[in-house]
Amino acid sequence: MTAYWLAQGVGVIAFLIGITTFINRDERRFKMQLALYSATIGGHFFLMGAWPAGMSAGLNALRTLISLRTRNLWVMALFIILTLALGLVKLHHPIELLPVIGTIASTWALFRTTGLTTRCVMWCSTVCWVIHNFWLGSIGGTLIEGSFLIMNGVNIIRFWRMQKRGIDPFRVEKALAEKEG
Repeated sequence: MTAYWLAQGVGVIAFLIGITTFINRDERRFKMQLALYSATIGGHFFLMGAWPAGMSAGLNALRTLISLRTRNLWVMALFIILTLALGLVKLHHPIELLPVIGTIASTWALFRTTGLTTRCVMWCSTVCWVIHNFWLGSIGGTLIEGSFLIMNGVNIIRFWRMQKRGIDPFRVEKALAEKEG
């Protein structure tokens, strides 16, 4: 098996891990599955030679796990600075800025927002990743991020409709936030 197909295989595994991430309404399960996906797709990007994307995805995994414990502004700022520093070091093409921008947006969302707002910002972040992954030629990465766009978009609409009917789809999440706060 060539290194290229090994990298693509890891991307497909990431696809299988990540496909149901945005269905979760429970914040903890959502973040844990997102972290596992991010670590796996980070390995895929490193194997593809896409260092800025690999660094961003690796930081995404760590950041997502840490955001389970704290929403501290200083921690968020540290991850944004790390994303910029590590993501820009090996930058070779302007398209490689997109994962860095997407990671910064999702970092802000995970530390400063909840519920539907988080999913909306994550959807915008996903647009950056889809464009990058397509440009890179990442089969698994394009499949998963394209799926994230569709699944998260459908769930955003579904959750928004639930809210319009007076149903709070993030009731569990809010109860946990009240305990922490």
